[in-house]
Amino acid sequence: MFHGNPTWSFLYRKVIKELSGEFRCIAMDYPGFGMSERPANYGYTSSEHAEVVGDLVDHLGLEGFIVVGQDWGGPIGMTVALERASRVAGMVFANTWYWPAEGSLVTFSLVMSSPPAQWLILNRNSFVNFIMPRSVSTPMEPAVFKTYQDAQPSPQARRGVAEFPRQIRRARPMLERLATNAPRALGDKPLELVWAMKDPAFGSPAVLARWQRDFPGANLTRLENANHYIQEDAPEAVAAAVERVQARIRSA
Repeated sequence: MFHGNPTWSFLYRKVIKELSGEFRCIAMDYPGFGMSERPANYGYTSSEHAEVVGDLVDHLGLEGFIVVGQDWGGPIGMTVALERASRVAGMVFANTWYWPAEGSLVTFSLVMSSPPAQWLILNRNSFVNFIMPRSVSTPMEPAVFKTYQDAQPSPQARRGVAEFPRQIRRARPMLERLATNAPRALGDKPLELVWAMKDPAFGSPAVLARWQRDFPGANLTRLENANHYIQEDAPEAVAAAVERVQARIRSA
């Protein structure tokens, strides 16, 4: 289970609760997020995250696994899957992308990469404090929100959060590689798309059209009342998508 920004494995807690009786659920924190370390020589780039998680997948010897990704968990999860395509059984993606950014996503990157926005992310935890509450349809309980706040307790701890907006543009080579190779290498895998339609970043018809063009066999579930952090708004829908992938694998 691959998280995005500024979240960590805690984001998947309700999904894991739904699935734990049937699945082995593995949710990790990228370096710089959640309970993971903040290495001094780490760049917090998307490609580094993919390499670290790929090493974890190899260390655990995972075979026949299902990739679940949202937000930056899409490109990172897709990279891990592409590099281990023969070992991937299926995929679930929610409100994410895997191609070079364009349009409003580039605008968001430029704004959030500016010196004032970077200062606010690092010194005021603004990605958690300002963006997260506006990216869920159901308000988070105070204790839940505080858990997200406490996971990034200092400017030094927020370097990874601050880098992700810049990566939207800087990760173009990684995204170009995915756009070219992922549909061909992974197009025959069972794929479930679970989409929060209130998401201003990824809820547009154009984003869904790109997914369905490149992965015509994907099954799409639209959630009209969910927002970007779909694991908070509709965890049961994400869990159900994993179960559908498993059913498709078994019936193949």
